[in-house]
Amino acid sequence: MARAAKTSTVVLLVRHGQTATTGRLLPGRAPGLHLSDDGRRQAEAAAQRIAKVKRVAAVYASPLERARETALPIARARGLAVRIERGLLDLDVGRWTGLRLDRVSKRPEWSIVQRYPSGFRFPDGESFVEMQTRVTTLLATLVERHRGGVVVVVSHADPIKAALAHALGMHLDLFQRLAVAPGSITTIAYGALGPTVLGMNSLGDGVAVS
Repeated sequence: MARAAKTSTVVLLVRHGQTATTGRLLPGRAPGLHLSDDGRRQAEAAAQRIAKVKRVAAVYASPLERARETALPIARARGLAVRIERGLLDLDVGRWTGLRLDRVSKRPEWSIVQRYPSGFRFPDGESFVEMQTRVTTLLATLVERHRGGVVVVVSHADPIKAALAHALGMHLDLFQRLAVAPGSITTIAYGALGPTVLGMNSLGDGVAVS
């Protein structure tokens, strides 16, 4: 395993820190949503953990404020700039943007979102399949760009879960079974024979890179 990681490109997928709406609303791509005090502490904790990792080549983030604010202390600790990538944007939930989760969960479509996401498209928004394709295509580009290094990617829960499901060979319809907490780090090594998941939803002291 260690030998495989050393010859692979390691991607650290960081979910942005908590916001005032986490667990309450579907924020989608609405602008102006910033980290809460807890979210800033989560971002600093992630930065401290990643600061111990060797050979970090770059830090990328979704354009949304909550992702950029999480990426900033990580990049600052490494003396790097935050690079913005639209491919890391949150799932576009269209007309569902900003709706309360307790109300959305009562809609008949919610069972499709949870059990058959590959067959669902948000009204005036994106499908889960499009989101997974977007994210995994970008990750392949970043892996090629930084081959043999470690790349930090700050994104959102659904894109990270979709990338993780892809790496695990898990059908997208099962990806809701995965948990990705605010401020958590998921580690995937991409090598010649495919991806290897080194760590999932980690909130501990270290970061698995080998």
